[in-house]
Amino acid sequence: MQPSDPDNVTCETCKANCCRLQVLLIDDNDVPESMTDWTDWGGQVMYRRDDGWCTAVDRETMRCTIYARRPQVCRDFEMGGRECLDERNAPGNE
Repeated sequence: MQPSDPDNVTCETCKANCCRLQVLLIDDNDVPESMTDWTDWGGQVMYRRDDGWCTAVDRETMRCTIYARRPQVCRDFEMGGRECLDERNAPGNE
């Protein structure tokens, strides 16, 4: 399998695969409380629906509904960066 070309990863070609990852919330986040959950080990995370998608993802557009307020870890996840390409190329995410 050939890795995705980072130059071809744009908002229009984004598969939002990163929105299936567990997002640990650190104390400086401005995420609505209704979109958060607590893990068994006591960490606060973004709530994920039964199918694994983050609750903040609009299912029709596949874009974040709280983009301006998104958690810091989401801000740090660079579109077209190594982690992004790894998720796009992971088995089942092609």
